[in-house]
Amino acid sequence: MRKLYRTLTVAVLALALTLGFAGQATAKEKFTVAWSIYVGWMPWEYAGDSGILKKWADKYGIEIELVRMDYIASVEAYVAKQADGAVMTNMECLDMPAASGIDSTALIMGDYSNGNDALLTRGGVGMKDLVGKNVNLVELSVSHYLLARALEKNGMKEEDLQIVNTSDADIGPIFLADTSQEATVTWNPIVMEIEQAPGVDKIFTSADIPGEILDMMVVRTDVLEQNPAFGKALVGAWYEVMGIMSKRGPQGKEAIEAMAESSEATATEYTNQLKTTAMFYSPQAAVDYTSSDDIKEKMDFVRQFCFSHGLLGEGVRSVDVVGIEYPDGTVQGDAKNVKMRFDTTYMQMAADGEL
Repeated sequence: MRKLYRTLTVAVLALALTLGFAGQATAKEKFTVAWSIYVGWMPWEYAGDSGILKKWADKYGIEIELVRMDYIASVEAYVAKQADGAVMTNMECLDMPAASGIDSTALIMGDYSNGNDALLTRGGVGMKDLVGKNVNLVELSVSHYLLARALEKNGMKEEDLQIVNTSDADIGPIFLADTSQEATVTWNPIVMEIEQAPGVDKIFTSADIPGEILDMMVVRTDVLEQNPAFGKALVGAWYEVMGIMSKRGPQGKEAIEAMAESSEATATEYTNQLKTTAMFYSPQAAVDYTSSDDIKEKMDFVRQFCFSHGLLGEGVRSVDVVGIEYPDGTVQGDAKNVKMRFDTTYMQMAADGEL
């Protein structure tokens, strides 16, 4: 779901023909949003299936089409300007669209991983025991980032061990089948599957670095500026669903069950995944976090990782190559090359009841 590849694929070109809309930033009435399966993004499918998204789009006289895709393909489609918006993490937003020159706005701060991503070991292997061992993960992904932060916090370096690049589809089955494997890094629901095996422990999770792996709805800045109705409809629909999810009762239960079924999980499994996902159910909570100094500190960790691993572009000599703008107007990096923006304007509208 959240693995990283660096090149656009033929699938993006095929999507362009399928979707059949231009990537120019002009005033328009129809928009496309790409999304993929993940616990914090399932509310988008519910918004579509329940008619909530259409209701909000109708309110502002527009159409919004949700397109379900594999995660990396959805981000690539967004980079290719074949989608007006897409769900993605803060890391992928920085090192894919932003690093590629696509000015992007984090319209909705949905959640942060609070245990969904984990470093798992078997046989009692601890952090210091990883020296010289193989660790299986999706290289240059948020799993790689999690490992780097775990090592840093324990006074270790990536050079102390051997990273084995493994596809997300293979990580769970291979680790469970090959008991000689001692360490792996992955995300839910794979984590939940692996930790059921005898002798497996979680020795570091995203709960140890809260607020660093963010899950967001990102839209092209030029599209948003030309079409504020697009932002209003998305934000309005999202927080209506958040309101349903956060309340006890038949409607909330029905929504959770629908999201679980769509993600091929049971309601219990999906609920357990929500427990390790710090959802910002209220718009004000999302605004408060996005406006905090904490997010600047966390984003500095992310951009330093991206730079040190060559994810900000070939030959880039400074971590400051891409500017990241925050709600207070401050910029991290090159103020003349701002390509990633945290904007609370529309979430604040929702908080103030102005949508």
